Amino acid sequence: MNLITSSIGQGLLWALLGIALFLTFRILNFADMTVEGTFPLGAAITVTAITKGVSPLVATLLGFLGGAAGGLITGLLYTKGNIPILLAGILVMTGCLSVNLRIMGGSNVSLLGQKTFFSAKIFQTLPRYFDSVLIGGGTIILITILIALFLETDLGQAFIVTGDNQMMARSLGINTDNMTILGLTLSNGLVGLAGALIAQNNGYADTNMGIGIIVIALASIIIGEVVFGYLTLNQRLIAVILGSIIYRFVLLIVLQLGFSTNDLNLISAIILAVCLMLPKLRHALKLDGILRKGVSQNGK
Repeated sequence: MNLITSSIGQGLLWALLGIALFLTFRILNFADMTVEGTFPLGAAITVTAITKGVSPLVATLLGFLGGAAGGLITGLLYTKGNIPILLAGILVMTGCLSVNLRIMGGSNVSLLGQKTFFSAKIFQTLPRYFDSVLIGGGTIILITILIALFLETDLGQAFIVTGDNQMMARSLGINTDNMTILGLTLSNGLVGLAGALIAQNNGYADTNMGIGIIVIALASIIIGEVVFGYLTLNQRLIAVILGSIIYRFVLLIVLQLGFSTNDLNLISAIILAVCLMLPKLRHALKLDGILRKGVSQNGK
């Protein structure tokens, strides 16, 4: 039971990362490598602030702002400096490594003995791992609602159109550069928030904790899309959350089969590759036709 609760809690916390990358990967149509730098940046800022006596709430907000600053720089390099988005993200990601070392004063900082969201008295009476379920669930519900409401506004619609067709967006008078900067800033702010919460849950921040997290975020998105199929935009946000939880259960099963935690990045890459190839595999095996035939027969 504890393993199931832990997987759900971890899935909800890491879903923030999936939602953040969904804004750039699915709406703006590019994979932002900045996240591998802003994730540990949010964690480094939050953990260091807490150790300096700052309240967990303020420290977490600082982590969000730190991540947003990283996304803003990537956006400016891409739109104003005409640097390709992939390279711009890599440049900021690389720069964050040194920034994180400066902030923490070393490669890692522990939260042992410090007050965090997860050490609040209200959670001490709950069963083990329920703190991550409640904090992760409450945070992801709030963020998902806010993003869904944002995407329904005129600004949000302009943001969506920018990702769909930049030429058409410009013809409608939309400043696509500003929309791209907004998307990168908001996305990486959420990545920094995810780093802040996960660092508090883990009890430490480390400069290497961002390695491979873009694969984890993409896995949440792709698994959600593969499992739940064609959905509306708001439904896809929910699918990302469920995809993150499913991904955690897949990792749990893999670990129960005897694999080492050292293999997690490799396993994540394999899972993502398989999910990305599923549409092609279904077409090659003619499963789509079989499924459609079965549905039509049941309809009769």
